[in-house]
Amino acid sequence: MINKKHIIEARRCKSCGLCVESCPKKALSIGHELNANGYEVVECDADKCVLCNICGIVCPDVAIGVIELKASEKSA
Repeated sequence: MINKKHIIEARRCKSCGLCVESCPKKALSIGHELNANGYEVVECDADKCVLCNICGIVCPDVAIGVIELKASEKSA
C-alpha cells in the first residue's frame, strides 16, 4: 500500500516550470487554472507520477511535493 501522496499548493505556484523540467516521468505540466496571483498552476498526471519528490526538491516556492500519510489518512 502506498503511504505517500503528491500535493500541489496552488497559491504558492509561480509557474516557473522547474518541477516540470525535472520530472523524470513527465507527469507534470503547466496547467491553465490560474491561482490568486495570476499564475498558471502546475498539474500532475497521477497515473505517471512515481512519488519520487524531485519536484519538491527543486521547487523554490515549496509549492509542490510528496508527503507521507499518517495512518488515519491512508484509507482516505
